[in-house]
Amino acid sequence: MKFVASREALLKPLQLVAGVVERRQTLPVLSNVLIQLDGDQLSLTGTDLEVEIVGRLQLEAAGDSGEITVPAKKLVDICRSLPEGSDIEFSLDEQRALIRSGRSRFTLSTLPASDFPSVEDSPGDLRIECAQQEIKRLIDRTAFAMAQQDVRYYLNGMLWEVRQGQVRSVATDGHRMAMCTRDVNVDCAEKVQAILPRKGVLELSRLMSEGEDQVVIVLSPNHIRVTTDDYTFTSKLVDGKFPDYERVLPRGGDKVIMGPRTELKQAFSRTSILSNEKYRGVRLLLADGQLTIVANNPEQEEAQEEVTVDYTGPELEVGFNVSYLLDVTNVIAHENIKITLSDANSSALLEEPESSDSLYVVMPMRL
Repeated sequence: MKFVASREALLKPLQLVAGVVERRQTLPVLSNVLIQLDGDQLSLTGTDLEVEIVGRLQLEAAGDSGEITVPAKKLVDICRSLPEGSDIEFSLDEQRALIRSGRSRFTLSTLPASDFPSVEDSPGDLRIECAQQEIKRLIDRTAFAMAQQDVRYYLNGMLWEVRQGQVRSVATDGHRMAMCTRDVNVDCAEKVQAILPRKGVLELSRLMSEGEDQVVIVLSPNHIRVTTDDYTFTSKLVDGKFPDYERVLPRGGDKVIMGPRTELKQAFSRTSILSNEKYRGVRLLLADGQLTIVANNPEQEEAQEEVTVDYTGPELEVGFNVSYLLDVTNVIAHENIKITLSDANSSALLEEPESSDSLYVVMPMRL
């Protein structure tokens, strides 16, 4: 096996593929990247048995075909440390991988490609084709609300729901929820749900671009497979029942506040400095035309901010975790934000004022 590739062409897919690889593995081959060459087509594969990414690269000249696995992190570090614009020559000498570039020469240990596991390929039931930017938006708008290391393991991922003509992503950690719905050309008679694990969501987000480039998604009962021109991403799905998120959506809120997103974000950020470090609670005091945000902590310190908002109606006092409010103001792009409340014990519904594809629910706190 032998080939030559430019540093830049090799480094990009290598970094993305190596991102999946776990350093501390029970199987030594799982800390390796699988390199396969067929003529001038080079493919790089990394997996942790849950998520698998295959990066494809067209070489300028055909090499000697073959396949081998080499340590992923070491290979990335070598390629990264070489000067820009350099060419990398990769070859096999008995059971060692030789990497040459200019005056540099590296010898890496290898393991046979036959030891490398592949995520099983089950036939897909549902196929979706859309622009990469749609998938990126679905993830970017909701990923922050996924739980981290929750015992309810299905909350440590993201629900993907496919209906006729649309795809929806939902994430919740039990205290707040984020939901985004995009119109996509998909033929699906019945609602299909799949829970993508947290690591799969984060890796998929790195692969998706903001452009119109097409992506093909195939959903099977246990796996999701996402294919672009340069990559194939496969992930196992979480086996569990996601909560009925539609029951969480607050209905009948009669207090509607319109406020400037940037001002609210800055006010939340400043009051959070003096909020209780553990509970992060702030009080929102709502009156005609004004929202007052108050934070206290056990040291008897207090922060208070006043923001002019578009609101007329009865006064209301309600407590929230300020981090959750900040997360929403960070992902919403519109200059204004719409907050709907009903009373001090009900969740707040946050969204963009018009034609919003995203909804955010934040549960109140007792302060």
